[in-house]
Amino acid sequence: MEQTQSKTIAPRDPAVVMQLGRLGSFHQSRLSFMRILLRRMEAEAWTFDRPVFDIDARGVGRAVYSAHGPERSYSLVAFANDLPPEKRSDRVIATEWDATFTLFDGVPTPADLDRLQDNVPKQEAGRVSERELSLSRANRSVRLWDYVVDKLAAGEQPDQTTVEKVGYLMRTTAVYGSGKFGAADREDTADRPEFQAPFQIEMLSVFLTRAFVMDLVEHMAQMRAPDTAVPLDPDLRRRFGIGNSTGLGMAPFLLTHPALLNSWIAAREEALARIRSLPDAHPSEVDIFRSFALRARLHTQDWYSEHPVQIAKLDALRADTAALLAHLDSVDLTADYPWNRLWLWAESALSVEGQELLASLLMEPYPHLVDGLSSCMAADETATWRIDGAMSIARLRELTESIYSWALDTDWTTPEAQARVWYTSEEKLEPRLGDRFEEPVEPYEQPLCPGRDAARMYADLCAASDTTVAGFLMRHPEHRHIVRRAQITARLPYAEIRDNTIADTVMPIDMLRLKLSFFGACHFDPRSDRWVRITMYQHAPFPHELGSRSGDDWAYPFLTGGAA
Repeated sequence: MEQTQSKTIAPRDPAVVMQLGRLGSFHQSRLSFMRILLRRMEAEAWTFDRPVFDIDARGVGRAVYSAHGPERSYSLVAFANDLPPEKRSDRVIATEWDATFTLFDGVPTPADLDRLQDNVPKQEAGRVSERELSLSRANRSVRLWDYVVDKLAAGEQPDQTTVEKVGYLMRTTAVYGSGKFGAADREDTADRPEFQAPFQIEMLSVFLTRAFVMDLVEHMAQMRAPDTAVPLDPDLRRRFGIGNSTGLGMAPFLLTHPALLNSWIAAREEALARIRSLPDAHPSEVDIFRSFALRARLHTQDWYSEHPVQIAKLDALRADTAALLAHLDSVDLTADYPWNRLWLWAESALSVEGQELLASLLMEPYPHLVDGLSSCMAADETATWRIDGAMSIARLRELTESIYSWALDTDWTTPEAQARVWYTSEEKLEPRLGDRFEEPVEPYEQPLCPGRDAARMYADLCAASDTTVAGFLMRHPEHRHIVRRAQITARLPYAEIRDNTIADTVMPIDMLRLKLSFFGACHFDPRSDRWVRITMYQHAPFPHELGSRSGDDWAYPFLTGGAA
């Protein structure tokens, strides 16, 4: 009997994956940082308590939520405020918020709390110490907060449809880490196992913030009407996530951390390639996949947006989930490389949004193939930063032609190709995107368009008489940054976004969504082409439920609303 030769499917071509339209269609997955954190805390049996909850009837006061791991404890210190509606703003220039937070390294003493109370509510105007790991703030959802307090105070549950249209009671407007305002540097905690994966400090802060917000709304209802108030039904309570408003400040991160970007995308692409390379699937794995496809359809039905671009993408995604479920009724997924066959079908049958949802769904039945890749998602940026001056000019030309072929084919003299300028605001030191031909911002341009800069470098390379990169850069030091990027991407193929980041058609929200999808965010709701609202930890267990409910299987709505 002739044996079928096994085959290995390679990860996808970076030229396909690293285009903004596709990167801006990514969804959360098993490799998202929220799920990595909750999986670890469940596996290690972390415990939680609330040693301080000193909040009055107006919702003003302070609270502490502590998380205890195998070796260390961490505490969210929360300061609640009764903010007048006219002062409530998601903009970075705001100076007051409904709540402010810090993640403390350990369990704070009363003296620590007094020190933090003098500084944390001021945010940028205050200062914290190396004992603090992050700084954040949040505002209530005007649409939902008073409604939920009123309902609970009257002894009633909020309407589920009303809850799902918003999805959260507070949204964070910033979660700062990595040394901002005096907080601990990333290097101080990167060697701790619980923080080895990226952004675990920030994800822990938001996880505990969600617990505080839900306790606060129930507390305010109880204080208002102690004889009639009721707590939220547990299933309904889990439908509340934490909102977030994210603007341009996040976008340049992907361009300024190429090695880290490669780690994220390479892990995701390796996971997809491993699953596509499976010659067969067990019926139980097929059942798991079918269940997640059904749950993903529920997820798309609960996803609302008022932005025309996202509305069109949502319409396509809902059609995609219907097409996927119809296809699953007629296809054999047990043999003959079933997942690769499904993927090849999707490449022609589904929109880019639907394809990238499928990539996430395919990971769900295979934790043993996927979850270990989470240990590969950090990066030592300094290891790739040194320029190889001994590289030949011929080799650098080859790399530029390979990595930046799209850029070499672009006419950079047209206004459309270079319509935008990335610069930094003087007031808040935050990234901004201006119009090159209508605003006087070009003198302040940041090097955040690798494609154009690669084309400029290539023109000089073709005219160069030097034989090495070192000699070339002696004559053209303005190209150092793009030489570095080309050499990094030669080793790390997913390090570079292969698209025009200053075109008149650029959508910065694509960069925001890419990063937020790796956080584990969902329900992306762009409010313009430059900022987006999202939901975090929706459907996740609360700290007191972790262990009795799955810390991993919560990212999609359950088909029956039952326990994981």
